[in-house]
Amino acid sequence: MRRGWIGRGTAFLCALGLVFALCGCQEDPPPASPEEDSPMPVVPTEPEEAPAVLPERFALPYDPDQALDPIECPDGMQQVVGSLICEGLFRLGPDLEPEGVLCESWSYDRAERTWTFVLRQGVTFSDGVSLTAVHVKSALERARESARYRDRLRQIASIRAAGDTVFVHLSAHDTGFPSLLDVPIVRMEGRTPIGTGPYRFSIYGAYLVPNETWWKDAARPVDRIWLEEARDAPLYRFASGDVHLIVTDLTGGPPSGIAGEIRYQDTATTSIQYIACNMDRWPTNRAAFRRALDLGIDREGITGSLLSGHALPARFPVSPASPLYPSELDGPYSSPDFTAAVIESGVELDRSLSLLVNGDNEFKVSAAREAARNWTASGIPVEVRALPWEEYREAVSARSFDLCWCEARLTADWNLAPLLLSWGALDVGGWSDERTARLVEAFAAAEDRPAAMMELCTYLQEQAPILTVCFSNSSVLSRAEVIEGLSPTTAEPFYDLSSCRIHLKESGD
Repeated sequence: MRRGWIGRGTAFLCALGLVFALCGCQEDPPPASPEEDSPMPVVPTEPEEAPAVLPERFALPYDPDQALDPIECPDGMQQVVGSLICEGLFRLGPDLEPEGVLCESWSYDRAERTWTFVLRQGVTFSDGVSLTAVHVKSALERARESARYRDRLRQIASIRAAGDTVFVHLSAHDTGFPSLLDVPIVRMEGRTPIGTGPYRFSIYGAYLVPNETWWKDAARPVDRIWLEEARDAPLYRFASGDVHLIVTDLTGGPPSGIAGEIRYQDTATTSIQYIACNMDRWPTNRAAFRRALDLGIDREGITGSLLSGHALPARFPVSPASPLYPSELDGPYSSPDFTAAVIESGVELDRSLSLLVNGDNEFKVSAAREAARNWTASGIPVEVRALPWEEYREAVSARSFDLCWCEARLTADWNLAPLLLSWGALDVGGWSDERTARLVEAFAAAEDRPAAMMELCTYLQEQAPILTVCFSNSSVLSRAEVIEGLSPTTAEPFYDLSSCRIHLKESGD
């Protein structure tokens, strides 16, 4: 997890043309009169820093026009609120590995391709209803039909509930399947979600109150969390001080227009940025040439300077935050190694290669230009072709490129079939290879997942069908004077809730 500070200072000009100024700054006091016979110069006293102004209540943004159903609502504000109300069978830790929550034990029957999940005892929903396997089955069945979870749960063939046990039969092997089950187990009463988490939605207004029946019975940092209307402007409400935490994209650097001290904390995600190679064109259809291109990407430079450090450089399609990442195969960028690989490939170009990129994203365009600059400087001329989103999509579909900068969200079980197999939706370059298919299938069925991933990535390093650049981070912004001890993950800003402290203005202050 990467942490940093955006310091106290004069407010920046925000996109809406509003200026936010720091409050409570004191003027310099007049210097004291020196004694007549004092040979020492007078040193002006420094102004004291004004104490932080604490809010009277803690608030999160939400959209009142959208339901708080965590299965149906999109990413963003509603999901943050939902993570405080609902829990899943599992949750993803900082290393993107599954941790049991409502599930107490689990096992996999390879012969039957069936997972068995035994529920934790003594868990109730916030309205006092005991959690059963039928509730879990109902939530998972609804998730299978939702836009948010449909693709993730596509491999489920059937679900059966019996007492406190849930049986999930798969259509294909997946030994990492628990990583996909951070699906919220929720019951809906109208537009109100009822979960088993630390808070519940109040029936008296737009705020959360502690769930008195929470099975963890752990400390909660505040007795009431207000929900402030934000709709399409959560960053504005955060800058105004109306809300005190948001999840946002910081690849372009810290947002302007925010006065005071804010803390940003990066969390690892499964969102990969990679360059697809067109297998229908020369010379990107040659493995030796693709290997040279792979060595010519300065991933540390791109993520550090162009993505403001809010990404993890990676050479393989699994996040470096994961214990599955084959760090033994990785290495730093080396210009001599790149030059030697270009010579070894034997390719001599009489034209420039095209690198297609979504022109609506200036940071991807800058990153693509940096990669093209490195390649061109070493004798592989590459021109960036930045197109508006719709034109970019058409060019990708027509495979009208030599190289294409892409971004996709992978699943946390690291199923790479959509990315590397010919039928996969993310295989925009047209890679088709029997050995790759066998290795992907072997990883999905492997008991020793790190060893199977190592074997797969070793072959990918040799063939380089895609050129992985990095994995994007998600950034949680919070008011430094208000929230302390926050340890967010990709899906839970309040991952370690009992260690979190929220400071509010005391009554009478």
